Amino acid sequence: MSGVEEDLRTERLRLRPWTTGPADLARLTDLYGRPEVTRWLGGAPSVAPAELVARWAAVHRLDARFLCWAVERPDGVPAGTVLLKPLPHGVGEVEVGWHLHPDSWGHGYATEAARAVIDRGFALGLPEVYAVVRPGNAPSIAVCRRLGMTALGRMRRWYDVDLEAFRSMAPPVVE
Repeated sequence: MSGVEEDLRTERLRLRPWTTGPADLARLTDLYGRPEVTRWLGGAPSVAPAELVARWAAVHRLDARFLCWAVERPDGVPAGTVLLKPLPHGVGEVEVGWHLHPDSWGHGYATEAARAVIDRGFALGLPEVYAVVRPGNAPSIAVCRRLGMTALGRMRRWYDVDLEAFRSMAPPVVE
């Protein structure tokens, strides 16, 4: 991976690539089978969890900056997913996103994991990172605000649906 770390650690969390092991696939099935999660994603994934893991790994092989991590809680159970990937139909824009299991909501895991992924992206040379949130998803909008992201308003640019867009700029380089 040319020296790019796949695993990340925060004060409380371990971020690691999802695997096709039985425990990971069961957790992904549970996570993406919950209407309270998928309503904010535009629906459940159209492929099985093992295919999701394979697709995420393929994106990472093309560009080691991008990955979809399992966000492990202190008890070792994946709280959900945090991702850093190119936005579709964009011109190089990169998205940070999070999908957490309801049993992990309200603990600050999304903010903590997203901060680690954004910081990693900036350290690898990304000039900016975007987040896109379905209107009405107040908890995710709050995460964007806690991350210090700038609200850009509603856009249809990347997913052909109205989404609230946010942007975080890399800090200036001090020489």
